[in-house]
Amino acid sequence: MAALLIPVGMASAELAMDISGLMAERARVQAAADSAAIAAGAALASEQATVDQAKQLALNFVKGQLSPELGTIAQSQEKSGADSPYGNFDIGGCTHVDVTQSTGVGTTKVFDVTVSTCLMKKLTVLGAFYGASMQTLSATGSTKSMTASQKALSMYLVLDRSGSMADNTDTVTGTESYTYSCGRRKTCTGTRNTYLTKIDALKQAADALMKQISTADPDQYYARLGAVSYNSAMDTPQALGWGTVPVSNYINALVASGGTDSSNAFKQAYQSLASATENSLHQSKNGQTPDKFIVFMTDGENNYSSADTATKQWCDSARAAGMQVYSIAFMAPDTGKALLSYCATDSSHFFAAENASDMIAAFKYIGEKAVSASTRLTQ
Repeated sequence: MAALLIPVGMASAELAMDISGLMAERARVQAAADSAAIAAGAALASEQATVDQAKQLALNFVKGQLSPELGTIAQSQEKSGADSPYGNFDIGGCTHVDVTQSTGVGTTKVFDVTVSTCLMKKLTVLGAFYGASMQTLSATGSTKSMTASQKALSMYLVLDRSGSMADNTDTVTGTESYTYSCGRRKTCTGTRNTYLTKIDALKQAADALMKQISTADPDQYYARLGAVSYNSAMDTPQALGWGTVPVSNYINALVASGGTDSSNAFKQAYQSLASATENSLHQSKNGQTPDKFIVFMTDGENNYSSADTATKQWCDSARAAGMQVYSIAFMAPDTGKALLSYCATDSSHFFAAENASDMIAAFKYIGEKAVSASTRLTQ
């Protein structure tokens, strides 16, 4: 019985080794093909490689992933020459990379990448007895990637136009002549500096923000913007819409007057962005779920503590909903700074602008962050 069973056991063990080895090797070949496809797709989507460069990258990725096995094959070929069981096997000869490029929404480029490769596996002596001495393991990996000129976004601006926004900043815009009484029945003429007002600084800052967005989205496929101004009450808002022109016109028409109450204006921004319609409009046009931003600006403080309390509640709701809140306290008192610091998503989203240059820089920074390029691997 032992004489009969021992050979059978040895044969079974060797067959199990062959099967286990083939399964492990096949998994490695599949992983190499998948990794190569993803690497090539990512390089194309980020526009860091041409199609030919991406194909070479995929081949290099396969070689790197299977380097131990390829080293064994190369040693056998070098030692045995034409008698090597691997023959003239070359990983480059059995690796094929196909890239198909198409156009998506707007300026989006879509890349379909398929990587096919193979590897030869030597079997045990007994495994070879039952079949061929070598097995060829094949695998195919594919990915779809795309570039977008911009990640889809919806942004709502909440802007203070209270009376103090008519005050001058320290930015000199030029000079003007003026007359004054300089003696009995005598009038003199003098020259004095003119200064940029806060409301005009706001308009310049908003213009810098709008230019960032319109440059990144010239065809109006990705960005929707809205705005609302406030003083002691909320003004009629500019509803969310595609492109920057309506909001630019709205802001440029602002006139400084009245007191300060930000609560209803911030509520308007939050509820507009939170609407299910906002997501569906993006889905139907660009196929994305938008990032959502609120830009909240004041140069003062609310006239009533109840307005602070209500504003904070709506800020809490916005942050909880995943909206990014950028806040700019423009030459504001400590109370105003405290409210806007509270509302900001984090410290990097809060700006204490002490002059017009700080204000413009803050809005420009927000625009740069909002339109940062995005690449997504979809498979």
